[in-house]
Amino acid sequence: MKFTLDGQEFLAINGGPEFRFTEAVSFLVNCTSQEEVDRLWSKLPEAGGEEQACGWLKDRFGLSWQIIPTVLGELMSDPDPEKAGRVTMAMLQMKKIDIAALQAAYAG
Repeated sequence: MKFTLDGQEFLAINGGPEFRFTEAVSFLVNCTSQEEVDRLWSKLPEAGGEEQACGWLKDRFGLSWQIIPTVLGELMSDPDPEKAGRVTMAMLQMKKIDIAALQAAYAG
């Protein structure tokens, strides 16, 4: 089955019972706003998916997705190890990533 996500074409093949989805195959979605994070976070686990830690979730088919705001990488790569560490610790407490909470942790 072919499908398109944000202009990128993908091909999905049924590998039968021997080839199941694992976390080894996953999608990373970089989001530019909290609204985009919220929208994807509410849609992907519908009808049987599950939320997981640190921005990860599984859809109803068992495929893993990481829904990450682009600001997370920016904050975590700050040259000040205390700021970056506070952001990392805040993110580790989250399931869905909260940009305002990350920015508050960064500010101290």
